[in-house]
Amino acid sequence: NLTYDGSDDEIDLKELFGVLWLGKIKIIVITAFFALGSVFYALSIPNQYKATTLLAPAHSDETGLSSALGQLGGLASFGGFNLGGEKAGESQIAQEIMKSWSFIETFISDNDLAVEVYAVDGWSKGSNALKINQDAYDTSSGKWLTKDSNGNIAPPSSWQLFKKFSGMLSVSEDRNSGLVTVSIEYYSPQMAKEWLDMYVASINEHMQSRQVAKVSNNIDYLEAQIAKTSITEMREVFYTIIEEQTKNKMVTEASPDYAFVAVSSSMIPEQKSRPRRALICILGTLLGGMLSVLIVLVNHYTRRSDKK
Repeated sequence: NLTYDGSDDEIDLKELFGVLWLGKIKIIVITAFFALGSVFYALSIPNQYKATTLLAPAHSDETGLSSALGQLGGLASFGGFNLGGEKAGESQIAQEIMKSWSFIETFISDNDLAVEVYAVDGWSKGSNALKINQDAYDTSSGKWLTKDSNGNIAPPSSWQLFKKFSGMLSVSEDRNSGLVTVSIEYYSPQMAKEWLDMYVASINEHMQSRQVAKVSNNIDYLEAQIAKTSITEMREVFYTIIEEQTKNKMVTEASPDYAFVAVSSSMIPEQKSRPRRALICILGTLLGGMLSVLIVLVNHYTRRSDKK
């Protein structure tokens, strides 16, 4: 009869602690190296500041056209179209547009922010000046030094600017209240607030222009239908709807805060949001400690296996 002795597979805790005690110098040295390295790394990362604003979806007066269609009922249905001015889902649409590539590209281009978005790697609090990476952009000549995918010197691509700015931008919605939180994180606290205000104004202007174009198309369509029909009742329906659409267009054009109104306006942040230097130092030290223990144990058991 054969019996199996599994004693070789068991871990002797006394032996384990003994191995660690013998390798304590190596553990201390490696841990200290990682701790110092994490400190220097944490200190090398520039501060960033987050400006935040709380927005509520704006709702225009929707009673005019809705009540008109309600009164006209069957005639409007007979016309075969629904031109109501309801804004169902406008907040969700605006949020997706705010995070879209095309909108961010237009925002950066219209405000000439390519250098600030892509080439800046710090900010001097004393002089309130941005620190531009001279390897990316030559401030003296005003020329880009970055390279494209072919290795040629060229400005950063639209996609690179979009990815860089998207890392600074945060848009989230509270599903219970419907309030939208928008924040921009940047090296300069003043510029973070300035960009945030500009961004909210841009989405309001974009959504306003979008709605004006939509209502104008509705009016053009209705006028074309009037020219095609000779039925008096239908012409009256069309004229009534055109009147309401014209009112909606006027209200939209007079509403600068078309998509969102500020519940809590943005302020210049005074405390940094990143980096979390204490956390970086703690994680670096823990990583060094675990790695040093692993190295000591692997060396010990490797030598013991070789001897056997």
